[in-house]
Amino acid sequence: MVEIAYYSITGQTRRFVNKTGLNGYEISDADPFHEMGRSFILIVPAYDDDMMDPVVDFLQYKDNAKNCVGLAGGGNRNFNSLYNHTARDIAHGLDVPVVFEFEFNGTHKDVENFKKVVNNLGTK
Repeated sequence: MVEIAYYSITGQTRRFVNKTGLNGYEISDADPFHEMGRSFILIVPAYDDDMMDPVVDFLQYKDNAKNCVGLAGGGNRNFNSLYNHTARDIAHGLDVPVVFEFEFNGTHKDVENFKKVVNNLGTK
C-alpha cells in the first residue's frame, strides 16, 4: 500500500486522515525533515503559499519529492477557484496528479473513496 503524509493547520486534514484509519506521517512545523523512503500521497489543506513552508521543506528533503505519487487536497468549496488550489499547485510543480479532493474533514463517502484511491495506487 502507498504511504500517506499530510499537513494540518487547523486540524481538518488530521481529522480526515484519522477517519480513514490509515497510518499517516504528519508533517510538523518544528521539524519537517522526515524521509518517507517510499511512494506516498501528500494531503494538504488549501492555504496561502507562505503557510506551506513546512510542506516545501518536507518535499525538498532527500527523495521525498521523487517519491510523491499524488496529492489530495482538503478545502472549502465556498472559495470557488481557490478550492484546493494548494494541492493543485504542488501537484503541478511535482508533475503528479491530484488524486482526491474533499471538503473540510470529509464525509463518510469521501473517506471510503479515498481509501479506494490509496489501495489502487498501492497495487500499481
